[in-house]
Amino acid sequence: MQLTVKEIADFINGKIIGDENLVIHSVARIDEAKPGDVSFIYLPAYEKFQATTKASAIIVKHDLVKTRDDITYIKVDYPEKAFFSIIRKFFTPKFELEGIDKSAFISPNASVGNNVAIGKNVVISDGCVIGDNTKIFHNTVLLENVEIGNDCLIFPNVSIRENCKIGNRVIIHSGTVIGSDGFGYNKNESGEYVKIPQIGNVIIEDDVEIGSNVSIDRAAMGSTIIKRGCKLDNLIQVAHNVTVGEHTAISAQSGISGSTKIGRFCILAGQVGIADHLEICDNAILMAQSGVSKNITKPGYYLGSPAKEHKTALKLEAHLRNLPDYVENLRKLESELKNLKENLEHSKNQTS
Repeated sequence: MQLTVKEIADFINGKIIGDENLVIHSVARIDEAKPGDVSFIYLPAYEKFQATTKASAIIVKHDLVKTRDDITYIKVDYPEKAFFSIIRKFFTPKFELEGIDKSAFISPNASVGNNVAIGKNVVISDGCVIGDNTKIFHNTVLLENVEIGNDCLIFPNVSIRENCKIGNRVIIHSGTVIGSDGFGYNKNESGEYVKIPQIGNVIIEDDVEIGSNVSIDRAAMGSTIIKRGCKLDNLIQVAHNVTVGEHTAISAQSGISGSTKIGRFCILAGQVGIADHLEICDNAILMAQSGVSKNITKPGYYLGSPAKEHKTALKLEAHLRNLPDYVENLRKLESELKNLKENLEHSKNQTS
């Protein structure tokens, strides 16, 4: 890829300070950039790299002071957004895969759309429907009646169980399992666990991205639903009959228990745990390692286990950290009260 600084600036509506004809070959972090790279600075902590970076051009905020004449600057309102829009437009990987590999098995009862690419050892079972321009990489298995929309990317070693439905422009990374059995058991009279058949499915709506080694369980009945625009990190567990609302983002190692409903535009940071049959309202932000044990009905930041509103959680944490001082002060007060009591009794005895 070759672009001039002017082409980049025109695309992001930036103001050029320097050589507009400078040729750019790639993008890079400010501290790792090489000649021919364009980078960006959007936080004050990274301004120190101006002195040492080897980048040919840097995207910066309008108020950043230029410090080097050998670097071309492109000034914009939001450097990080401009930089990532450049990556999306000009440097998105192509993920080369074309045609249908001869080692793939495709049921004669499956429907495969136009311009579909299927890798080595892929299995596509009876009744499956694959949309146009979708790529399914090596060793992926689709059981019966799976539907996948248009323009999807399914990376190697993904398993999609029977009757699950995947929308358009969905990305699923390696090792993920869609439609595994929900964790459903009843105890019999002898106290033994008896499996409850999980006869529902999973529905993944349009524009969802799912990281590697994610497990999304099928519903016991009905559907587990990941709604449009959701982004799931690696190593996440979504239990049966969960619904995740539109454009919610979930970070790694989070776990959502069965039948919980999460609202739209929520954020679950790393290692968040949510108990079963709860409801999380829209625009709730659950900070790292929060444990949610009851419904959240008010948008905002939540922290701790059990999760509390952020300000309340911080106050409690401050008191916990000061407990040793509180204990010492209480001991002093107890000692002073004891001495006061003894003095009063002594005075009383003398008077009588």
